[in-house]
Amino acid sequence: MSVNEKFSSLRKGLLEFLVLKVIAGDKVYAADILQELSGTEFATQEGTLYPLLSKLRREELVDYEWKESEAGPPRKYYRLTAKGREQLQETLDYWQKINATLKNLGLKSRP
Repeated sequence: MSVNEKFSSLRKGLLEFLVLKVIAGDKVYAADILQELSGTEFATQEGTLYPLLSKLRREELVDYEWKESEAGPPRKYYRLTAKGREQLQETLDYWQKINATLKNLGLKSRP
C-alpha cells in the first residue's frame, strides 16, 4: 500500500481546511485554488474541488461572486464568509493543539 493510499482519509479531511486557508487570502477563482494546491501533497482535481466548494457554500463557509473575464465567460470568485473565517480559526487553533501533542508525546521519562 502506497503512502498516498494509507493516508487518503487524513488527506481528504485536511483538504477542506486547506481550501478554506487558500480562500482566506483573497477572492480566488477555482483554478487559482487548484494551482495553489498543485505543488503540495494535497494536489487535487476539478472533480474533487467543485463538489467541496459546493459543500462549503451549502454550509455557508464560502460565498462567491461572478466577475467578467477577459479570457472567456464570467468566473466565480470565492471568498470566506464570517462563518468560514470562524471555522478556519477554530481549525487553526485545533491544528496547533494537535502539533503540540505530537511534539510532546513520548518525551516524558518513563519509570
